Amino acid sequence: MGAAAVEVPGIVKLKCSVKKYDWGKVGKESGVARLYANNSGVETNDEEPYAEFWMGTHDSGPSYVVVSSGVESNLVNLKDWIEQNPSVLGDKVLRKWGSNLPFLFKVLSVAKALSMQAHPDKDLAVVLHKQQPLVYKDDNHKPEMALALTQFEALCGFVSLEELKNVVQNVPEIIEAVGTACADQVLHVGELDGEKKLKEVLKSLFTELMGVSNVVISELLAKLTSRLKLKREVRELTDKEELVLRLEKQYPGDVGAIAAFLFNYVKLNPGEALYLGANEPHAYLHGDCIECMAASDNVVRAGLTPKYRDVQTLCSMLTYKQGLPKILPGVPLNTYTVKYVPPFDEFEVDRCILPRETSTIFPAIPGPSIFLIMSGEGRIQMTSSEECVCEGDVLFTPANAEIGLETSSGLKLYRAGVNSRFLI
Repeated sequence: MGAAAVEVPGIVKLKCSVKKYDWGKVGKESGVARLYANNSGVETNDEEPYAEFWMGTHDSGPSYVVVSSGVESNLVNLKDWIEQNPSVLGDKVLRKWGSNLPFLFKVLSVAKALSMQAHPDKDLAVVLHKQQPLVYKDDNHKPEMALALTQFEALCGFVSLEELKNVVQNVPEIIEAVGTACADQVLHVGELDGEKKLKEVLKSLFTELMGVSNVVISELLAKLTSRLKLKREVRELTDKEELVLRLEKQYPGDVGAIAAFLFNYVKLNPGEALYLGANEPHAYLHGDCIECMAASDNVVRAGLTPKYRDVQTLCSMLTYKQGLPKILPGVPLNTYTVKYVPPFDEFEVDRCILPRETSTIFPAIPGPSIFLIMSGEGRIQMTSSEECVCEGDVLFTPANAEIGLETSSGLKLYRAGVNSRFLI
């Protein structure tokens, strides 16, 4: 007789974690607060910030499987549950990542700027975790993608050489911070000098600026804000100048406010996404987004934060690529579903908007999925199980299962899974 087939669990509901970082939107203003309240049944506090809603197996914010036995329900850590039911990941995912879910799925509600930061590549993450395990809590890289739910603002990557020269010519406080020799390097370098030289000049400028003492930065920011406010009385400020004033108000005396001139200021419309590879500088500024990333919580910070700053590591690790980031509009799969596929193995995201009295199918794929119900209500089903769903529900579905969704009143949801290019 052959071995008995392993029974794969059906759809399971998850109870998920919330993070109350001080940059989050407060109380009823926060989409994260609403999702968490509906998901957990816990009443939220109107005075507290609710910044991030985490779905996955990362130890810093684990999800729990709701296991029903008769009239009682127990909560089992999703990581432990997957270790007990490894077939839910599918063979290919198990071979590459073991019994760990390779992605971390989040919703963010951003009221004020997050730190100016970058995420290390795999090799650097191993080194940082070994050196400072209390700061860098795992040894994984953290490529990520942000998909706008509302208009979503971010600083992302360094501006082009042309814009950088413009900044040096028009922001005297930066010249005062880094010195005329460093500023002249920027003004005299050109595309013909080659990519290596351009990166050296940009790295020199950024490193000099980030290394200026807090006392000097505070004085320069006082000059800068005074100058911009006087200018505003005569003519309209640029979007970047208005942003710098806003950042200085949020984080008084912080070098990140003046460093913002060096970065691309990006405004995503709902349904647009951007992805960030390792060692790319960024800071999310305002709005709500879906975020998906490799399963890591490693962040190297250098500005716009009261948290630990590792300026030397940040300045040495960046790629110093210049130019605008690529915006992903998503690829329609059918009438209702759009797929966002970044160039990373660990994850992809689908957005599905079902009108009243409609249904759709998510075809079977050889990897697991997490579904988040953003609004509405309906039913989700696979061969062996089905669940009624509504806003705030989070569901884990196993590999190789066709998933059906239907609604009578309308349903909006997001799915995170392993990148389909990897699974093929």
